[in-house]
Amino acid sequence: MPESPESNSTTPASRFPLPASRSERETILVTGGAGFIGSHLCESLLTDGFRVVVVDDFNGYYDPLVKRRNIQACLGRDGFVLFEGDIQDPDLLSRVFSQERIDRIVHLAARAGVRPSVADPVLYERVNGIGTLRLLDWAVRARVRNFLFGSSSSVYGRSAPPFKEDSGTDHPISPYAATKRAGELLAYTYHHLYELPVTALRFFTVYGPRQRPDMAIHKFTRAINEGCPIELYGRGHSSRDYTYISDIVRAIRIALDKPFTYEIINLGASSTTELVELIGMLEEALGRRAIMKKTADQPGDVPISWADTAKAERLLGWRAQVDIREGVRRFVEWYRAEQGAGQYEPLQRV
Repeated sequence: MPESPESNSTTPASRFPLPASRSERETILVTGGAGFIGSHLCESLLTDGFRVVVVDDFNGYYDPLVKRRNIQACLGRDGFVLFEGDIQDPDLLSRVFSQERIDRIVHLAARAGVRPSVADPVLYERVNGIGTLRLLDWAVRARVRNFLFGSSSSVYGRSAPPFKEDSGTDHPISPYAATKRAGELLAYTYHHLYELPVTALRFFTVYGPRQRPDMAIHKFTRAINEGCPIELYGRGHSSRDYTYISDIVRAIRIALDKPFTYEIINLGASSTTELVELIGMLEEALGRRAIMKKTADQPGDVPISWADTAKAERLLGWRAQVDIREGVRRFVEWYRAEQGAGQYEPLQRV
């Protein structure tokens, strides 16, 4: 019988051995590399001497200029290559893999967001499903040494917290969550059929500089700063496991160097913060009071996310280092620098 997708096998994959040293410059493909997490990862990899190939379509989910600013520091650097296009496009991927010798892949490209996925589930299935499948095909052809899949805590749905990697994931409550779980299963299938080394990293509410403008911390910071009302879904009592971007990048870097046969690993701070408590931290950091409008839960939202990170500690030697209060302070500092540089138009008051 094939092993379970949630197998805890910790044997590193041996079919595609790593080079004996880094004197042979490796090439890492980062899909979605112009996004929030991807752009930070690219800078980290370039700093350490890797060649970095990015595939990003700069779609209109939010202002594409934001993404172009994200990777501004990478453009023109030695070893950085950008392909603009959709991972669903077979011709694009053929071009990427014919022009570049890809050693490892970090697959972060996806349609993100729970609520938008409820409005357009077909789009999410196409990008997150077919796009992932096409990339897995090429990963096998290219015999990549390690394939990291950016998954999400959303796959746990309403399971009982704290979430362990073997907690229930059979009842996703949004199309986004369903596509992320499907991506994990597709990746397992390719591991089983072709011995592709795969690690699925389940991210828990990542935040920090360059966070997407639709995410809570970014959105609330801007509204509080400009004196605009903010909507608190779930009447402000939902809780999230907020994980700072530098901790996530550090975990990805560790996982890149540890190609297991197949693993799923939670990446979170392993602590929860209620929404109203988060608002208080933002008020303190900004020196302004929030105007709050409490509303009901939104379709697809979960009441809590909370990571059990024992597996990450055991396999990666990783645990989060930046607590939420310090992370909020750093984010607000970045936001103010961006605002001072004229990167934000004033919000329209309603």
